Amino acid sequence: MEEEAFPALLALLFLLLSLHFITKIIVKTTRKHQNLPPGSLGWPIVGETLEFMRCGGEGNHERFIRERMEKYDWRVFKTSMLGEAMIVFCGPAGNKLLFSNENKNVQVWWPSSVRKLLRSSLVTKVGSEAKTMKRLLTTFLNPEALKNYLSKMDAIAHTHIHTHWQGKEQVLVYPTVKKYTFELACSLFASIEDSIHISKLSSQFDEFLKGVISFPVNFPGSRFHCAMRAANAIRQELKLIIKKRRVDLEDKSASPTQDLLSHLLLTSDTTGRFLTEMEIIDNILLLLFAGHDTSRSVISSIFKYLGQFPQVYQQVLQEQLEISEGKEAGQLLQWEDIQKMKYSWNVASEVLRLSPPVTGSYREALTNFTYADYTIPKGWKLLWSTGSSHKDPTLFSNPENFDASRFEGAGPTPFSFVPFGGGPRMCLGQEFARLEILVFMHNIVKRFTWELLIPDEKFQYDPMLKPAKGLPIRLQPLHIYPTTSFASHG
Repeated sequence: MEEEAFPALLALLFLLLSLHFITKIIVKTTRKHQNLPPGSLGWPIVGETLEFMRCGGEGNHERFIRERMEKYDWRVFKTSMLGEAMIVFCGPAGNKLLFSNENKNVQVWWPSSVRKLLRSSLVTKVGSEAKTMKRLLTTFLNPEALKNYLSKMDAIAHTHIHTHWQGKEQVLVYPTVKKYTFELACSLFASIEDSIHISKLSSQFDEFLKGVISFPVNFPGSRFHCAMRAANAIRQELKLIIKKRRVDLEDKSASPTQDLLSHLLLTSDTTGRFLTEMEIIDNILLLLFAGHDTSRSVISSIFKYLGQFPQVYQQVLQEQLEISEGKEAGQLLQWEDIQKMKYSWNVASEVLRLSPPVTGSYREALTNFTYADYTIPKGWKLLWSTGSSHKDPTLFSNPENFDASRFEGAGPTPFSFVPFGGGPRMCLGQEFARLEILVFMHNIVKRFTWELLIPDEKFQYDPMLKPAKGLPIRLQPLHIYPTTSFASHG
């Protein structure tokens, strides 16, 4: 037993020593730059990580941000998290600066755990490499391309609801919605259709997700170690899929346009370079992860708010019924139907404002620059957060209240509503997520009303926002929509 524990102890010692030296560097840098934004670097080594995580566990990341805005400076403050000295930019002005200065004063940065798990994918790329890779991925994920996959998305939603919701008295929302979002991502990105294969990959992704934002301590039992093991297993599965797809494309039994995988295998950049196999694998891994888990979080939160506000549910239902008028049983959604779902998307947007699935992301200062009369040192890590603007009463009146009308007309102040980020690094899956969410809303509200079995259930970040108890609901079927209209996507 002692021999087995020795490597773990060595790894822990190495981590503590590394963090010790990081802390010394932070202190030295802080002394060097006397005009840093105000704030606290917290405890040695851990900084304010524990307080940040505690607020996340309460589903209230914005409390961490807003308390420091009020204590230090509402525009910007310093802190230390995950072993890094950080400067947090607040509000629309801070968001605008970070979003509009990509590859000028700042560039994207992620904690070590993210970089090691997602390796050569888009999130780790900067500069021209990032632009080239994003262009390749966006070609598949832009609205024009996604139009071709809308019917398939709708058919998957039909079959999912028929299989996992129809006839059930109670449903645990969060894990059940994952079956929809993950199946959809598997199908559209890599044409993975077998339910056993999807279930196996889904369990591996659960392990992967737990270690995405964590201390990168790679010893048995740690979250990061389990995540690395799961990521490697997923990569092996994707490698086999790619090998078979190359053969299928060669003998024309697979279509060049059937999914993202075919697109990446057959499309070169402007210089004629194709992505390497590992780049394709890492980007499919990224999109399978990002393409299902954030949407699962949003859809679960939509269930919560529609359960709490029946008048909002009724308005969503009315809009969706009007869209269905004149359609024959089994007729799938068309692109023009999605464009009519204005109120439904306003509801989803208000959910994203109140309960964003992720709370922000990171940048790194490429050079010394000045902001709000403070020095921002080169090399320091920078953070923008939805918590600095989404519930700011100067930007959103009565910010704790649910009010979908905020998104009518011109909508919120620019750079105040940022669930998808902004600028060159805006989430490239934004349109995919919009379709995924609206298609599910369309299909679920016409079939059921529901009652929240734990009305005050806590939502917490770990790392995505999720209900602590899975959001159990009691379903009540509506008898205004024929059950024979379910379509198969097989």
